[in-house]
Amino acid sequence: MQKINWGIVGCGDVSEVKSGPAFQKAAHSSLHAVMRRNAAKAEDYANRHGVEKWYSEAAGLINDPNIDAIYVATPPDTHALYAKMAIEAGKPVYVEKPMCRTYAECVEVNTLAAKRNVPVFVAYYRRKLPGFIKVKELIEAGAIGDIRMVNIQLFKHAGEINGTKMPWRVNPEISGGGHFYDLASHQIDYLDFLFGEISHVQSIVTNQAGLYPAEDILSVSFIHQNGVVGNGSWCFNSSPLNNRDVIEICGTKGRIEFSTFDFIPVKLITGKGIEEFNYEKPLHVQQAMIEHVVACLRGNEQAVSTGVSGARTNKVLENIVKEYYANK
Repeated sequence: MQKINWGIVGCGDVSEVKSGPAFQKAAHSSLHAVMRRNAAKAEDYANRHGVEKWYSEAAGLINDPNIDAIYVATPPDTHALYAKMAIEAGKPVYVEKPMCRTYAECVEVNTLAAKRNVPVFVAYYRRKLPGFIKVKELIEAGAIGDIRMVNIQLFKHAGEINGTKMPWRVNPEISGGGHFYDLASHQIDYLDFLFGEISHVQSIVTNQAGLYPAEDILSVSFIHQNGVVGNGSWCFNSSPLNNRDVIEICGTKGRIEFSTFDFIPVKLITGKGIEEFNYEKPLHVQQAMIEHVVACLRGNEQAVSTGVSGARTNKVLENIVKEYYANK
């Protein structure tokens, strides 16, 4: 393909700045149409973003002959549905994260994609952001020696929860889990990118605050197939004073510290001292990944975030929380 014409299924908040405009700004790419079940909101999005067409139902957009590839940006409960519709139409699909609600849904998507020979990409865009690429380069260059352990801490305050209208991100029937699925999925996927598949997990998962049905605090130990050991603590019910976001990778010659969401400088700490690498947050945080996906579809690059890697992340998330939901 010389130019990829995109259609977006689900033009909500995530597509306003993070992703939507990037489909128009990326080379060899254009945003041809958007879809939202609320027709007025679909039309408004199209008018504000200079998009030629809009739809209020997915089938019309997916089967539009002028659209080459589909971006699924709905909540996770419809990711598998719309991804499979796109695959059946023979159109490559770029799916928001987490890839699906469940690992089984991911397998369904990947099985159909393999059968139809249609590529699937997942929006784990940190795999293409400069700061995260720098961490990978430092590790591969041996800057901190042999890797021994990863430590993750992500603490966020609960915020205001209105019991009469629960946010979909903390409704497991829609999201697959809670804030852990929404946020930690980025971290688990990135560790997969650095060290390969996580082969075993042990976890303590519970809901302390009782604000919603999903898990709100987790303590997890895990090991990668290559032997790297990890520990993670996630708390979504604490005071704002306790908010933190840090990943620490420890090796035989030092460590690397960085943030998943705050875009603070990457720190390399060795016997030589502390070296910092600063990478500002892009205006459209998914643009580098979208440019990469376009290049893959044009045959110029090999995909770094696929349905296969996305499914691995779902499998780990599911293994971490399965006992909690089994006892609900």
